[in-house]
Amino acid sequence: MRRSTRARRPSGNARSKRLLAVVGTLAVFGGVVAVTQISSAQDRRTNKPRPASGQCVEPSPGATAPTGGGSTSRTWQNGRWVRNHWGDGQQSVPECEDGKDGTVGTGTAIACPDVAAKLPQVPNRARAEVDRNLAQLQTQIAEADRRLAAEGNKGEAFIRNAILQPLAGKRRAVLDRITTAIDRVGPRPQGLAQLAECQVQPTGGTGGNNGGGTTPTTTPGGGNNGGGNNGGGNNGGGNNGGGTEPGAGLGVLANDCDESRLQPHDGFQNGNRCVSTEFGEVGAAANNPSLLITQFPEQVGQNQPFTLRVSTRNLVRDRFLAAGQGGYYVESSLLNDQGLVRGHFHTACRMLDSLTAPPEPQEVPAFFVATEDGRGGAQPDEVTIQIPGLPESGTAQCSVWAGDGSHRLPMMERANQTPAFDSVRIDVN
Repeated sequence: MRRSTRARRPSGNARSKRLLAVVGTLAVFGGVVAVTQISSAQDRRTNKPRPASGQCVEPSPGATAPTGGGSTSRTWQNGRWVRNHWGDGQQSVPECEDGKDGTVGTGTAIACPDVAAKLPQVPNRARAEVDRNLAQLQTQIAEADRRLAAEGNKGEAFIRNAILQPLAGKRRAVLDRITTAIDRVGPRPQGLAQLAECQVQPTGGTGGNNGGGTTPTTTPGGGNNGGGNNGGGNNGGGNNGGGTEPGAGLGVLANDCDESRLQPHDGFQNGNRCVSTEFGEVGAAANNPSLLITQFPEQVGQNQPFTLRVSTRNLVRDRFLAAGQGGYYVESSLLNDQGLVRGHFHTACRMLDSLTAPPEPQEVPAFFVATEDGRGGAQPDEVTIQIPGLPESGTAQCSVWAGDGSHRLPMMERANQTPAFDSVRIDVN
């Protein structure tokens, strides 16, 4: 498989470790509630997992961040905020009882230049040390963010002198270590010291990045399903009415839930349901989404933070209906004006019990987030996923796959096209 020119090309042994997971692998993560960002005010949903009784309930397994809260991981990458949200709209019971709505509102946060994107190709012998230092940069930003949230009301001078300047000093030390690590075994990187300075920027919704008129997610029927786009030709013409004999000579067993014995799907992550939502819009083959993990470590230590770089093509990352709030399978797939899928992508890592038998599909992965940053398009671009570490030793399977706005793998024009997913195996010691 041809890798990005920016990616560290793994050895032949590492390439043999790459795993192209079958689509069925995604079922493992279908029941896992993870990450949510609702980008604009009209796309916001209530973020309280309450049953009909109005009582707060425990979130689904794997729905919260490692600390147990519904936290958000933010990184400043290539001139924009990238948010990876744990919880998929679900909150811990204390958060729910406190009445926090958990949506991404207007505020401020620390914005720092993306160091990883500015690095040259990192030599294999320097990769582990560079990854450790990149993770340290993220920890520094998180600490500065926490102080900004707690003391930012003390004024601009305080923020500059007590938060931004100390942060710049810490970053310079880390950038020096990265420069030295690469310089030992390869060409010395230039200009990293210029990436030390950070600033405070607003963190409101992405607004215009969502494009034109976005149909509110609270009404997944009607206009969201696109009228004629979901009927007529897109859904197969005669297959949806009248004659039910496709060219293959097989009768269609069902194309709706009218005669299903299962109860209707309710927008939450429940099995043994029948989904009546129309599939929606399918793009042309050349516009179908694809993605690739362009950089990953071959080996990490137990609980050692590391990163994955993910490049997507033909995926506009501006649509995410929170599954933890009833946004699962409720909206039809939508294309933008250029015929590209609107959605997001998921990242998950799970430990493999065996290398000769498929894993149990219901197990919760060790890491799972979904990323929606208002970017993406016809040209490939990269996002860096920060993984806080994996708690067990063994072989980890880390996978990335695209989702439409309502969490389905985007449809393709032809059956012989490869879906938008990629997987790698990483040794955890």
